[in-house]
Amino acid sequence: MNKNFDFNKPLKWVLIVYAALALVGIIIGVIFGVKLDTNFKGGTVITYDYTYSDKVADINADDVKAVVTEVFGAESTVSKGSSIAGNTYTVTVTLAKNEAVTTENQEALSKKLQEKYPDNDISLYSSTSVNATLAGSFFLKALAAVLVVAALVVVYVGVRFRKIGGVTAALTALVALVLDVVISFIACVIFRLQIDMNYIAVVLTIFGYSLNDTIVIYDSVRENKKYNPDMKLYDVVNLSLNSVLARNIVTTTTTVVAVVTIIVVAEIFGLTSLRTFAIPMVFGLVSGCISSLFVSTPLWVIWKNKLSAKKK
Repeated sequence: MNKNFDFNKPLKWVLIVYAALALVGIIIGVIFGVKLDTNFKGGTVITYDYTYSDKVADINADDVKAVVTEVFGAESTVSKGSSIAGNTYTVTVTLAKNEAVTTENQEALSKKLQEKYPDNDISLYSSTSVNATLAGSFFLKALAAVLVVAALVVVYVGVRFRKIGGVTAALTALVALVLDVVISFIACVIFRLQIDMNYIAVVLTIFGYSLNDTIVIYDSVRENKKYNPDMKLYDVVNLSLNSVLARNIVTTTTTVVAVVTIIVVAEIFGLTSLRTFAIPMVFGLVSGCISSLFVSTPLWVIWKNKLSAKKK
């Protein structure tokens, strides 16, 4: 592997690629909209458990969705999963603001499904309704939690690397984190995935992985600066990035392989509920590796050099 690669030069092109991906995500989001979970927009989630039978090996999600549309006359999403009771189908229904899913509606849906699949022993497992106002409040709380974590990241990096300019290092690390979150969000938009609590977990996990990559880099910069006091910052950073490149790639690759395995298994067994976690996670992890190498540290070099020039 080339130990003399200049990581500072590709910054402009990397940012152009991120901007292009963001533009694609915005266009798709405007045209097709962004799917929000009931926890964030309000609605009713009804879960049914069922068993396999000799006559019907499995239940088709599209058929379930057709029954839901017939009963409620509204758009819905249907995802397959599992529970302690066995196999499940989760139905998410969002009606008009002044309407609500009643007990009668749920009983009608249960009856229709039982009539359509008499051999699968379908029964109501759980039902949860979320008011639109409460959903908006919940969304704000989730957003506040993410912002608090971001603020803690800035404080932690700023304190830990104060000897090499902690504040600038922290803020450029935050830029990389924001790019990673944007890429994971774009993945949800492109693949038509719901933004739900799984996605919030993805964001927080990506924060951890991306921050770890950035901290490893800054640790290497601090050590190389200590032992090469006369070396220019530009060269110190390149030396550091080349020294941690293999480690960052291996760490990201092994994690991505594990998450891709989850995606494959989920698709084979029809566990569609795992998509909202695994797919944006893969994109966020790959972005985390790229942004820590080609964005956060090169930006930090530019910022530090401009500050030094002003002082002179």
